[in-house]
Amino acid sequence: MSEIDQTNTTPQTPLKDGSLALALGGGAAKGLAHIPVLEALDDLGIKPRKIAGTSMGAIIGACYASGMSGRDLRAFAIELFEERLEFIRRVLTEAESWASIFSISSPAIISPETLFSAVLPDTLPETFEELEIALCVVATDFHAQSQVVIDKGPLMPAVAASSALPVLLTPVQIDNRVLIAGGFVNPTAFDIIRGAAQFTIAVDVTGKQMQPDTAVPGSLDTWIGASQIVLHSLVEEKLKHETPDLLLRPEISAFHSFDFYKIEEILAASEPIKDDVKRGIEQLLARAR
Repeated sequence: MSEIDQTNTTPQTPLKDGSLALALGGGAAKGLAHIPVLEALDDLGIKPRKIAGTSMGAIIGACYASGMSGRDLRAFAIELFEERLEFIRRVLTEAESWASIFSISSPAIISPETLFSAVLPDTLPETFEELEIALCVVATDFHAQSQVVIDKGPLMPAVAASSALPVLLTPVQIDNRVLIAGGFVNPTAFDIIRGAAQFTIAVDVTGKQMQPDTAVPGSLDTWIGASQIVLHSLVEEKLKHETPDLLLRPEISAFHSFDFYKIEEILAASEPIKDDVKRGIEQLLARAR
């Protein structure tokens, strides 16, 4: 839900293109909840001036910045994640070989660049400079233990680096730096686009864990869950010191981070965020008058 009080459902005076800077946060499958937010912006006829993306936010942000609409993203994601066998086939046939994806001797088991090149839309441009909307993505410098913001040069390696969750995805090397998932330093990076537009909107999809459960999770679920706890804690601490003009939090706490094949349920659960977007923007306009 929005962190701005709720009033009307539709802005009476639309914002102009370029009035918003948008931060799309990381959260694995929960990041699919970004799609209804983008659809709401499309409904209002608003295009952000700049997008900051972390992990899944970087993936969806790159697609949107390339010219895909929120509706295009919905259709693509549903087709991708509902057809499990087709998803696996695309990964394996588009890759140069099994070894290019799975390597037990490597730092992880999946190459994110190979994976994303296989499954993301063919319409994605090769570089940041070719995008229709300015984009920056957040990654973590593993050795320097610091944030890295990438906004120029080859697009796919940067998106892969932002999403490279250790153990599952191999680190990505860019400019002699070893990069892993950006969520470890900045899960919802609204601070890096502060001042890029009149208003800053952040979509936080870290969420809380699922409802209390007495079952002991397996090792993979424990690792993924622990990572999400880190992301959520980082966002909460940052919000104590700085806030975006509009903070949106879709209600997706009922889902696990790897519930990609529950995409229809995730999209349905996050559908109410569309009204939050419209109400929140109305209040931003009222504040600016």
